[in-house]
Amino acid sequence: MKLSHLAETLIGSEIIKLAGEIKEKQAKGEKIYNFTIGDFDPKVFPIPAEFEQEIIAAYKEGLTNYPPADGILELRKAVSEFIAEHEQLTYDPTKEIVISCGGRPIIYATFRTILDRGEKVVYATPSWNNNHYTHFLEAEHVVLETKPENDFMPTAAELKPLLKGATLLALCSPQNPTGTAFGKQQLEEICDLVIAENKSRGADEKPLYILFDQMYWVLTFGQTHHYTPVGLRPELRDYTIFIDGMSKAFAATGVRVGWALGPAHVIGKMKAILSHVGAWSPMAEQNAAARYLRRKDEVNTYLKAFKAEVEERLEKIYEGFDALKKAGHSVEAIAPQAAIYLTLKIDLKGKKTADGTVLEDQAAVTSYLLNEAKLGLVPFYAFGAGKQSPWYRLSVGTCVKEEIPAMLATLKAALEKLS
Repeated sequence: MKLSHLAETLIGSEIIKLAGEIKEKQAKGEKIYNFTIGDFDPKVFPIPAEFEQEIIAAYKEGLTNYPPADGILELRKAVSEFIAEHEQLTYDPTKEIVISCGGRPIIYATFRTILDRGEKVVYATPSWNNNHYTHFLEAEHVVLETKPENDFMPTAAELKPLLKGATLLALCSPQNPTGTAFGKQQLEEICDLVIAENKSRGADEKPLYILFDQMYWVLTFGQTHHYTPVGLRPELRDYTIFIDGMSKAFAATGVRVGWALGPAHVIGKMKAILSHVGAWSPMAEQNAAARYLRRKDEVNTYLKAFKAEVEERLEKIYEGFDALKKAGHSVEAIAPQAAIYLTLKIDLKGKKTADGTVLEDQAAVTSYLLNEAKLGLVPFYAFGAGKQSPWYRLSVGTCVKEEIPAMLATLKAALEKLS
């Protein structure tokens, strides 16, 4: 029986498919080192204790009714203060901030507010879900496949020929799936392209907007610094919509508190769309978040410890892959920069397994890693990269530190069986 064109043409998730295979193996008692999940195991990374206490208190106070469509004012004020202190960005809580139940609804609302059918969306791959949101809107996909030499981040030179006539440029930094981030000059050059493009358009033409997903911005390591379009080029304030929230900054993915920052004329329409969708963050969680974000000492203490734990895991796995590379195996990794992800190259295509089977394509390599190395990773082709890309995302959100040496040893043994 026929359904809508959208429903009939939705693209299945490679990540969900892989997750299903892993669950089947785990149900049979197999030990799988599952690094596929872009989430946190609460046993490994619990939410801040003070935040949890505030959530419980809010429910006990009976804060369980509908919240305002744009979020409670106290949370919008707390978000405004938090962003001003940590990012030096100033947004009016009454008309330039909207609250939602995580990032997905506000990304969808951004697309819905800005785009009409057939308009161009420029985005890079590998990246998270831009292809799906573009498909939802029946917009035109303008896709840039990024390069490892640029840490899989788009450059101005690559974007320049793509922006003419586009309506939305979707950027993410720190990036999911790569765990890499824009450098200052790299992002400045992109910003200057957008400014020049908008200056070239007539008063009756729709401008080029930037969707800037910064969900992982608090998780930067070493010399990596988080830069934003508005921080570098304040004149982009009228054209930039930030996607942000509690989910990744505070290991609170299931708490469902997200927000968007942007110009009032965009945020106001997003609020209207979200009010009809009903994608509100729960009242109790909003009140708890508003109270917690103002507990500055506890917030800073949590973030310092949280970042250190994430970085330690990323560094240990990076060092392990670097040792495997130096031992002559066909693997490499990009040094940790940000987020909870490590970018890995596992180039085993064409190699033979112990029983003589040739790993003919990247899907076969992924299966070999899961079956022989007991290692679950997400291939970059699940994020829009080419089907034969040998690159993978590893997520440490559920990683138990003590298991890292055993995981690396199991992987080494599986690599040594190949010829």
